[in-house]
Amino acid sequence: MRFSLLSVAAAATLLAGASQAQAANYAIDPTHTFVTFEIGHFATSTNRGRFDKKEGTVQFDRAGKNGKVEIVIDIASINTGTAPFNKHLQSAELFDAAKFPTAKFVADKFSFNGDKVSEVAGTLTLLGKTNPVTLKATNFNCYDSPMVKREVCGGDFETTIDRTQFGMNYGLAYGFPKEVRLLIQIEAIKQ
Repeated sequence: MRFSLLSVAAAATLLAGASQAQAANYAIDPTHTFVTFEIGHFATSTNRGRFDKKEGTVQFDRAGKNGKVEIVIDIASINTGTAPFNKHLQSAELFDAAKFPTAKFVADKFSFNGDKVSEVAGTLTLLGKTNPVTLKATNFNCYDSPMVKREVCGGDFETTIDRTQFGMNYGLAYGFPKEVRLLIQIEAIKQ
C-alpha cells in the first residue's frame, strides 16, 4: 500500500511539473506590433513602409525554451505615407494584393540566449510562395503590464529576404535591389 501511495504522489508531482512547463497562449497586440520593410532606391535613399493590419497568436514556453508563432499580415494595409506609392505596391507588379490579400509567417523553432529569445525560424508565405525565414532578435523581454494586468512578451526582430524567391521581380532591370530588410516589432498578451 505504501508503494502505491508513493507512486501516486510521484506521478502527481511529475504531472504538476509538466503542466507548469506547458506553453502559454498569447495574442498579438496590434497596437504594439508592426511589420516594416526597407529597400534601397537607386542606391540613393531607402524606401520604407509598414503593414498596419496584422493578427496572430504565439504559444510560448519560457521554461521549456520553445514556442510557436503565426502572424497574418493584411497586404492591402501597406502604408508608406504616400497614397500613389501604396497603390503601386498593392498592384500586380509588386504585392498583388487583389490576388494574394495576406502574407503569413509561421514558426516553431525558437533559439535562446539564456532566458531570452535570440531567433525564431520558420516560413514566410508571400505571393503564394513559401520560403524559410529566420528572424533574429535584437531585443526581447517579458513583463507584467500595468495596463492590461497580464504578462506581455515581445521584442524587436529583423531579417533580410530575397524578394525574387517569392516572384517579386519588379524594378530589377532599373537596378532596384532584390534584398528587402524586414523589421518586426511585436508584443503579445498572455491569454
